Amino acid sequence: MAEWHGVWIVAEQWQGELRRASFELLGRARALAGKLETPLGAVLLGHQVKGAARELIYHGADRVYLVDHPILSQFDPDAYTNCLEYLVRRERPGIVVAAATTAGRTTMPILAARLGTGLTADCTELDIEAETGLLLQTRPAIGGNVMATIKTPEHRPQLATVRPRSHPPSGRDPSRTGEVIEVPLPSEALKTRFKLLGFERLGEGGTRIEDADVVVCAGRGLGRPEGLRLVRELAGLLGGAVAGTRAVVDQGWLPYHCQVGLSGKTVSPKLYIACGVSGAIQHLAGMRGARFVVAINKDPHAQIFKVADLAIVGDVNEILPRLINRLRETKGKG
Repeated sequence: MAEWHGVWIVAEQWQGELRRASFELLGRARALAGKLETPLGAVLLGHQVKGAARELIYHGADRVYLVDHPILSQFDPDAYTNCLEYLVRRERPGIVVAAATTAGRTTMPILAARLGTGLTADCTELDIEAETGLLLQTRPAIGGNVMATIKTPEHRPQLATVRPRSHPPSGRDPSRTGEVIEVPLPSEALKTRFKLLGFERLGEGGTRIEDADVVVCAGRGLGRPEGLRLVRELAGLLGGAVAGTRAVVDQGWLPYHCQVGLSGKTVSPKLYIACGVSGAIQHLAGMRGARFVVAINKDPHAQIFKVADLAIVGDVNEILPRLINRLRETKGKG
């Protein structure tokens, strides 16, 4: 397998602006490339994104494989996966890492199937095994109750997606130099079955819960959908995003893109406030990366309290108004 060499990240951009996840990947992959003594590459797909390609070098990439085409201006599952497959087969990197975002979770499994290799999804840690040089891919398993470390000894490339906000972003050094390689693709690689009709702003204020520093999560313990008014008000005061458990989403109180858990989104905010959330293991698996967890539940034995840094036992519909009023008073005092 000596012909497979190098470490790559798959960068993400939106309207020409790199997403935070790209810099987090560079921070992780820079360490991997250093241990393997190999260059760090980044793949950037988009349209009119040459400036973003230079930013990837400033943040740690040695080479940027740039594919610039109007079809790639917005995320397209077909075109993006085709481009990645073409690049990987041509350049043969040993390791390819993407973010466990909607784009990464869509393209990487298809890429793995086409290449006949494995994929470890939603990793929280990556490392290199000193004896073999294999990629060690660590992720939560069994609903987050154990951490499993996975290796891919017999197939290449080694593919992984990484949980967003599980690693600090790399720093910017404008003195760094590197190579931007503009790759012309055959027309077959840009074929797609999709046609973009337009964009629709997300419901809860347009803030993506996976990008938010503060997430206020509504659980079934709110009792009724009207209780969401308090959750939204608290999130607004804290500059945060509104999320919900699967039970809340299944009842139609919130749309699916607000769902946290194994069957929803994975979040890693600085502050996570669980309002009437019981703490099912499927939900805990989606928010274990939160730095500080505040849980409000009237059941003193609720599972959510096992992961909470601050546990408040009481009726969430009585506690939230008091918390909101205190925050208003604090803000009023500057």
